[in-house]
Amino acid sequence: MAALGTPFDLPLDDDPAGALHLAHSPCPNDTFIYHAWTSGLIDGAPATRLTFADIDVTNTACARGEFDVAKVSYAALPYLGDEWRLLPAGGALGRGCGPLVLTAGGTGTGDLAGKRVAVPSDRSTAFMLFNLWLRDLGSPEVTWEVVPFDQIMPAVRDGRFDAGLVIHEARFTYGEYGLRSLVDLGEWWEGSTGCPIPLGAIVAKSHLDTDAVTTAIRASLDYARAHPEASRAYVAEHAQEMSDDVCRMHIDLYVNEFSRDLGTEGRMAVERLLGGAADLGLVPKLTLAIP
Repeated sequence: MAALGTPFDLPLDDDPAGALHLAHSPCPNDTFIYHAWTSGLIDGAPATRLTFADIDVTNTACARGEFDVAKVSYAALPYLGDEWRLLPAGGALGRGCGPLVLTAGGTGTGDLAGKRVAVPSDRSTAFMLFNLWLRDLGSPEVTWEVVPFDQIMPAVRDGRFDAGLVIHEARFTYGEYGLRSLVDLGEWWEGSTGCPIPLGAIVAKSHLDTDAVTTAIRASLDYARAHPEASRAYVAEHAQEMSDDVCRMHIDLYVNEFSRDLGTEGRMAVERLLGGAADLGLVPKLTLAIP
């Protein structure tokens, strides 16, 4: 499997003309949701060609107009133009699933000034929450560098960075690297706003039949829930050597009611996050409609 920072196409025996180019991560929540659709198990769904890519790759690729349907960070939405539409299904929002700031040593929240921090993307919800949290601390000056998310914990453990901003299954495994959590940014966000955390969004090119795409995503999710054994081997194959237990916890945490529909609560969370960040000058104003 290619490094997470490098997009690669899933080999297909049949790549029909006109197939939608879909991009998402190889993380268990994405492979669980999209397996049925991309495997041709959903009758009447549009054909797909799949690329696995880290979210930092899809964030920048979609800003260049690449892909037809993609998983991006909610924090990247203000940088996407009118050629894209935000879809109400297939993304990642939730509670208790926020990013963590990890450290290997005695760094405390009052000691961050001048520290080097590894981050998975500079256009991610994790990075946006990190900056909002730093504002709450009085804006200590830190130096950050984008590092593929699967390399962040080893880099902090080995002393190449003072702290690391981590996402996904890292919340289940950071103890194995001898690291400790400096702050759970999800807990901080939920405590400050009462809102769930908008992490990953699904966008589609505006010229497409986005209703059909949304229907396919929901049907794929419904199939995955009804037949969890159907995707188990596929999820494990692409899960970066995660244990079965970690895969299951990952899916249980990130696949929830918001995966099928943003709903009123999800829409309010997106507006609160992106509106607040824009008011502070962290991102441009959002121009895409929230469905």
